[in-house]
Amino acid sequence: MKRRDFIKDAAVSALAAGVVSQTLQPKGFAMQTSSTSSALKRSGTDVKPTNERNFDMPALEKPLHIDIPVKLAEVKVAFSVPALAFEGDLPASIFHLQLIGNDIADWNAKAQVIAVFHTNAGHVTLNDKVYNTERNVATGNPYKDLVSDLMKRGVHFELCGATAKVHNWGNEDVLPGIKINTDAMARMTQLVQEGFVKISE
Repeated sequence: MKRRDFIKDAAVSALAAGVVSQTLQPKGFAMQTSSTSSALKRSGTDVKPTNERNFDMPALEKPLHIDIPVKLAEVKVAFSVPALAFEGDLPASIFHLQLIGNDIADWNAKAQVIAVFHTNAGHVTLNDKVYNTERNVATGNPYKDLVSDLMKRGVHFELCGATAKVHNWGNEDVLPGIKINTDAMARMTQLVQEGFVKISE
């Protein structure tokens, strides 16, 4: 084979290899040759790929029309909380108390909100020391600040007396401001008869 033909065949093979390499290159990636790299270095210009995906685009807020708007002048509501269901790490009952509290503030309504914790949710009302013993942890009561904030906003918290007796809890074992009633069943009956709307959590 003549030298000229060998050089020509080598060039054709190299070109073919480049085409194949570009064909097999994953979509979204551009092949950069050494000559291109050298040219970029000589020019001192940073070239950003035009097909780079942006994963930081904020989600568009969908329009929401309230079909049944509610505004009350007076709210009398009693929450019965026998166990904790969760919205993420937040007890749903606490979230719902915050929600109705926000509504009351928006409406500037006259309100009475009572939350009765009993059965498997009584520990929410305990101080740090007793909570640690009851739950076998050393973190203290993780709900105490949420309870305190709601109490400042006018929510009344009560612990079922029957639940307290079963666990041998005394008045000194609960958070400041927590009241203990006879038992949850009697108290909820009383509140309903007094005109409170009962919400079962």
